[in-house]
Amino acid sequence: MLKVAIIGTGAIADAHIHAYLKFQKRCKIVAFSDIYVEKARKKAEKFQLDIKLYEDYQEMIAREDIDLVSVCTPPYTHAEIAVNSMDNGKHVLVEKPMASSLEECDRMIASASSNKKILSVVAQNRFTTPMMKLKKILETELMGPVVHTQVDSYWWRGHSYYDLWWRGTWEKEGGGCTLNHAVHHIDIFQWMNGMPDEVTSVISNTSHDNAEVEDISIAIAKYKNGSLAQITSSVVHHGEEQQLIFQGKNARVSAPWKVVASRSKENGFPVPDYDLSNQIDETYKEIPDLEFEGHSGQIDNLLNAINNGTEVLVDGEQGRNTLELITAIYESATLGKTISLPLSANSMFYTRNGILDNAPKFYEKKTAIEGFAKNEITSGGN
Repeated sequence: MLKVAIIGTGAIADAHIHAYLKFQKRCKIVAFSDIYVEKARKKAEKFQLDIKLYEDYQEMIAREDIDLVSVCTPPYTHAEIAVNSMDNGKHVLVEKPMASSLEECDRMIASASSNKKILSVVAQNRFTTPMMKLKKILETELMGPVVHTQVDSYWWRGHSYYDLWWRGTWEKEGGGCTLNHAVHHIDIFQWMNGMPDEVTSVISNTSHDNAEVEDISIAIAKYKNGSLAQITSSVVHHGEEQQLIFQGKNARVSAPWKVVASRSKENGFPVPDYDLSNQIDETYKEIPDLEFEGHSGQIDNLLNAINNGTEVLVDGEQGRNTLELITAIYESATLGKTISLPLSANSMFYTRNGILDNAPKFYEKKTAIEGFAKNEITSGGN
């Protein structure tokens, strides 16, 4: 029976708690830590958990009986908490984004390696039936080589969203919608399509003058084979439609699921290729649904890895890849030029200090409230 502790008891912690409670024969939540211990107490009462509460997470992770820690705190704290937890012999599941800089990611990965502990980064959207099926369809190569990818991470957040004390600053949130909303779609994009070779981007803040960070970004990624990808990250899109579209030489597939295949007439104009589209669609339908999805799917994967010595689907390297692509988007927009990947330690955005010194500040953070009356989140469209 693995014993679990959760650090940070804000809204996202609920997803972790619900997931762990699904696997009560394999794990048990024994402790919460939060700088606002009363918040932790209310969370424990909400889930009817008789557990130990801590204001200082370091006192909690000093316990020898804790095996696994979920880190659900603001991004700028992830590296310190994760490294300290692994140094204290704990496996770590850290919320997205993995950290606020690549240098911090590298320290986290090094700690996991030296302590022989598992570090997993939350990417719960990978653990959904539509995304897993789409990944397997791409692996069949029925659609041919990918020539273009469209990543639309459209969200909408009101002006007051950035009033929360840690949001809307480069120092505490680490970035805007590209880092904290589109991270899910960017993660799935690089997982399915691999890392590009270069990125060109622009960022802006159109609707939130109480935040330093961007509320929209548009990036173009390019691969060695000439394939292009366009990535739009936003918290200004009403309707919150989100999609990933992969255009292959033979067919188009996407999440939400849709398949279209074309073949050429003699004059080069298209005619539907129903045989291929039906074949791809039937293959998609034959792929079994996942037993557990979202955070539950990822925590199931993590528990299996700890108990059976298997690999996690989203390790520190995968989490770092996603942050590296996001960092390249920020660096390109800041410098106004194309950025080549991989980024080196000489990148101006490699360290947290480099980000703070160079990232554009669109507006001054004007409000810093400690919490909202209703501590709830929405998960967008698709």
